[in-house]
Amino acid sequence: MDDTASLLSLADRMLWVTALVAGPVLLASLAVGLVVGVIQAATSVNEQTLTFVPKLAVTALVLVLLGGAMLGLIGDFMKDIFAQIAATGR
Repeated sequence: MDDTASLLSLADRMLWVTALVAGPVLLASLAVGLVVGVIQAATSVNEQTLTFVPKLAVTALVLVLLGGAMLGLIGDFMKDIFAQIAATGR
């Protein structure tokens, strides 16, 4: 039963880490898409690249600003996973 609880705890933490890593990129892209969509609706300009380029730029900016923290979070999670694997093997 202890292994099942450990695996469920690991799966729960995996989902949280995934949400914390993907959240800032997705929210920034969503906000830019909403703003560009409102501008396009107001001006009746329907150009596909007008939505793609700002989203790409904001995604790159978020990854540059928060990429180190995201990688640190993933690295800590991986260290914990490997520690649990090593402890389970003993």
